[in-house]
This record gives sequence, C-alpha cells and structure tokens, in this order.
Amino acid sequence: MSSAAVKLANPNAEVLRRGDALAMNIQSARGLQNVLRSNLSPRGTLKLLVDGANQLTLTKDGKVLLSQMQITNPVAVMIARAATAQDDVAGDGTTGLVLLVGELLKQAAVYVEEGVHPRVITDGFDAAKAEALRFLDSFKTTCVMDREVLCSVARTALRTKLQESVAAQVTEAVVDAVLAVAEPDKPIDLFMVEIMRVQHQTATDSRLVRGLVLDHGARHPDMPKRLTNCFVLTLNVSLEYEKTEVNSSFFYGSAEQRDKLIESERRFVDDKLRRIVDLKNTVCSGADKDCGFVVINQKGIDPLSLDVLAKQGIFALRRAKRRNMERLQLCCGGTAQNSVDDLVPGVLGRAGLVYEHVLGENKYTYVEECAAPRSVTVLIKGPSTHVLQQTHDAVRDGLRAVKNAIEDGALVAGAGAFQVACRQHLLRPEFVGAVRGKAKFGVRAFAEALLVIPKTIAANGGYDPMDVLVALEDEARDGHAVGIDLNTGEALDPAQEGIWDNYRVLRQQLHSCAVIATNLLHVDEVMRAGRASIKAPNPGEEE
Repeated sequence: MSSAAVKLANPNAEVLRRGDALAMNIQSARGLQNVLRSNLSPRGTLKLLVDGANQLTLTKDGKVLLSQMQITNPVAVMIARAATAQDDVAGDGTTGLVLLVGELLKQAAVYVEEGVHPRVITDGFDAAKAEALRFLDSFKTTCVMDREVLCSVARTALRTKLQESVAAQVTEAVVDAVLAVAEPDKPIDLFMVEIMRVQHQTATDSRLVRGLVLDHGARHPDMPKRLTNCFVLTLNVSLEYEKTEVNSSFFYGSAEQRDKLIESERRFVDDKLRRIVDLKNTVCSGADKDCGFVVINQKGIDPLSLDVLAKQGIFALRRAKRRNMERLQLCCGGTAQNSVDDLVPGVLGRAGLVYEHVLGENKYTYVEECAAPRSVTVLIKGPSTHVLQQTHDAVRDGLRAVKNAIEDGALVAGAGAFQVACRQHLLRPEFVGAVRGKAKFGVRAFAEALLVIPKTIAANGGYDPMDVLVALEDEARDGHAVGIDLNTGEALDPAQEGIWDNYRVLRQQLHSCAVIATNLLHVDEVMRAGRASIKAPNPGEEE
C-alpha cells in the first residue's frame, strides 16, 4: 500500500517513506546501542534507573535495563523485546545482541547510501550468518565439565556484573549449587536452587547453604532454637480449628453441651498431635535419644498445639510456602504427608543442623548439613537493597551460564576471541568469492559488524580500540585464538586465563542479530495509522 493510499484512507496517518524509514530504523538501533555500549565487559559502567515512584535500580545487566527502561521508539522497542527474548532462551547476551544489531545496520547504511538495495545486503547477511554458525561449531572447545572449568565459566559471567571480590566469593557457591541439583541424563532444574536475600553484612559474606533457608521462624518462645542430627517431618495437615466447607451452624441448649462441643473439636486436633508426638518418641529413643525433631507444616498450627509441641521439645514451623515443601523433600529426604494416620519412621527426612537466626524483627530458619541435598540455597547478603538486587541478577546469570556449559558440553573462548577469528574467516577470499554478486557487500558488512564486541571491550577498558584490534588481528592471523587482556590492553589466550563464553549464547546471538537487522532493513514505510488515529473529533472541537 503506497503512502498516498494510506493518506486517502486515513488523513491523520503519519507515514515515513523509503529513505526516511530506513534512516529512522538505523538511528533508533544505534541510539539503543549507544545507551548499552558502556555496560559491556567487566570494566563496564553502571546505570541508575529511577522509576515513577522514585525507586532506584543500580545495574549493568542488559536484561534489567531493557525491561525497566521506558522506551517509546517503536524500532527500539522491537529490538529490546528481541534482546530480552535472548536472555529467556540462552540466559545471557542481551547487551551484545543490541550492539550487534546496531552495528549491522550502521555497516549496511554505508552500502545503502551508495545505491545498493537493502534486499541484496540482507542476502549477504544470510550467507554470512550461515557460515558464521558453521565456523562457531568448529571454533568451540569440547571439554570435560569438571568443577574447575565450571568455576571459570561462572567467574567470566559474574565479573561482567559484579566487582571482582564479590564475583570471586559467589563463583564457587553458584557452581556447587548447580552441581548439587544436576542429575545424570536429566535436564537441570534451576528452580531447585533457592536464592534468598538477607539485608545484612556485605556482599562478600554471601554463601551457599547446602539445605534450605526459610524466611520465618518458630511461633512459640519455648521451642528449641538449635537442634542437631534432626528428624524432619514434612506435613500438609491442619493443626487448628477449621471452618466447614459448607454453611453450617451448631446449636446447644446449655453450658454443658457447649463444653462438650468444644471438647470434641479439641479432641479432633489432639488426636493428630498425639500421633506426631508418638512418632517423635519412637524415633528419638535409644541411640537417637539426643536427636532433634522438626515439624514443618504447610498449613496452620494453633497456639494450643504449638504449646503441646514445645513441651515435647519439637521445633515446629507453620504456613511454609508450597515451593519450599517440594525443596525440603529434596534436601532432607522423606515424604510429605497429607494425613497423620500412617506416620512411620520411613517418611522422615534427616538434617544435621536446624537453627533459628534472628535479624532485627525478621526470623530465618536454616536447615543445613543434609547428607545429599538435591535442592540448595544461595544466601545473598548485602548492606542495601541495591546491592542485593544487583547480586541477585548476577547470580541468576551465573547459574544459567553453568547450566548451559554442562548441557552444551562445549565452550567458546571469550574476551572477543571468537568475533576476531570469525571476522577473518568470513573475509577469506575462498568464501567471499563463492558469494555471487553484490551480496558480497552484505558479507563484508556482517564481518565488520562482529568487531563491535572487541572494540567496545577495549574502549570500556580505557584502551584505544584500533590499537588493540590491530594487535589481535596480527595474532589471530597466525591461527591463535586471542582475546583482550583488560589489565594490559594486549592480546591473551582466553583458554589459559579461563575466560569462556557459552556456546548457545553466541549461537543465539548470531542468529537473532541477523534476523532483526534483516527485518529492519526490509522496512520501506513506517505508518502510524492505528485506530486511535482515525478517532472522530469530539463535538465542539475543530477538525
């Protein structure tokens, strides 16, 4: 539909044709690129976001920035949504994807201004993307994912989001957490890793708890605060008075009848408590007489029941979250019970240490020293909500990076090594000569756009991008995989330094950036002609 036809159908429509539409797309992509450019690499800077309620967010995570920034430009919104989808699929790489899209459009604009049709350039993009993906498969390093290699992967991901001292502290916690929940020949379920935030001490005090941390404590002052070598009973049983599911009433004619009614209701709950106490006395006897007994219930426990349990030396928690009930069974073993009728010692789990920690007005219950936990907790500490949120986002990315490495079974040398090597591979005469016609320009544009990653890493490290790039290309020409040393600005071997990128992150980046840039280059008209544009004027208003 031509712009004249759109104007005829809707005089209020706004239309950008050909050159103007392409220029707007390129400027929008480069504008978003310039916003995120300074965040890339461990030396990247932070952004401070302020929302409408004056709540502050301090971050350099591309996913967080693109999700919380108020972006109104339609092209920038499209790129932001595609970049956040990259995080959902691969767990990282949002900032790099935005940089690549902006650079692809910038390189394509040079040829478009010379009269090359955008369709021809995108044909070159497609050929270059296919060859780059093939080169990635040959460039990746297949290795045994032992703990040392996984620590290098996690350290690389965390240092781009956190200070080096904090990243070093959190690295081992992230790796051990994923290894604890990983099972052979099964997908890794990261939902079994609880990330608990506690506003206390500093970020370097964060640690891994091989068990569960519950964000509430016991509701009775006389209950034990610390138990060792515990039996853990997981319940989903109401230990309090309950209302009937249908509307009903009870009538009594005397005080004796009222007392009998109350006694019968109480007896119903007391029978459940008696079974729990009997189980405790059964297992906590003989050689295990000094063992603790813990009851964690998903439903309520009334004060009278709490008092009975406290007198028996039982540590009881009520109204535990549903997600924690599943994790508790994976931590301690045992089976969750929906009834107390069939309580036997075999349904109990074991924990080496259960204790309550009071922090101000908040109580936390730690279930630790489990034998073989398949659900663990990463305990994040920090002096402020900003530090906690920043560390939380970084830990989430670190967990995904370790998970990706285990499932892929392969890694890619980082620090810009792949981008430099891929650019030289794409510009080989053998490959460029095999591409017919003007599509060669698209291949060259794609190859040059890949260098935006090492250039940005060098610039954010305080070095001259061109000097660094020349040094890298000289080394790469000899067949070495070399990246940027941010401490000296010279070339280094990423494999020796333990700097690794995820294979699936780079693969998704290469695919997504080419698709997004191709779609934007194919746009020849931008029309703001939605239904809101043809709304009739109100009575009394001038048209």
